[in-house]
Amino acid sequence: MITKEYLINLLKENGVFLKGDFTLSSGKKSDYYINMKKAITDPEILSTIAKLITKSISEDNIDKVAGPALGAVPIATAVSLESEIPLLMIRKEKKGYGTSKLIEGELNEGDDVIVVEDVTTTGGSLLKAIKAIQDNGGSVKRAFVVVDRQEGAIEAFDSEGVKLEPLITVDEFF
Repeated sequence: MITKEYLINLLKENGVFLKGDFTLSSGKKSDYYINMKKAITDPEILSTIAKLITKSISEDNIDKVAGPALGAVPIATAVSLESEIPLLMIRKEKKGYGTSKLIEGELNEGDDVIVVEDVTTTGGSLLKAIKAIQDNGGSVKRAFVVVDRQEGAIEAFDSEGVKLEPLITVDEFF
């Protein structure tokens, strides 16, 4: 049976949590780093994440699974394959060529969407993706993150009326 503890063990075995001096994407300094790119390129870890999220949404009536580029796209793809729910990919910004879309995939007015992310610190990038979905007619029902660093993301989501559901928190890992 796939469990949170199983995921934590996989992440530990694969050296996903690193100690040292790091600068995070937010610009903040940290004495540890969560290398989720290493995790989401491992088939067993990615499959475990997808199974945990799919199990959690099995009773929901979800139309789309979305993930912001880059780190969440493999997670969203794995959840899409596991759950057989169509995929959306959210760009950081509109590209200046081709279709110039911010959202790749078919988002219909009124679609119920879950969003996924690899790691959250403040939650800013995922909130931006949620806003893009809402601005384009989608309704975000739930948000999942593999690891929450417990630095304000859950509170930021609460203030926006969206529940952020971490598969694991940094405290649970350590």
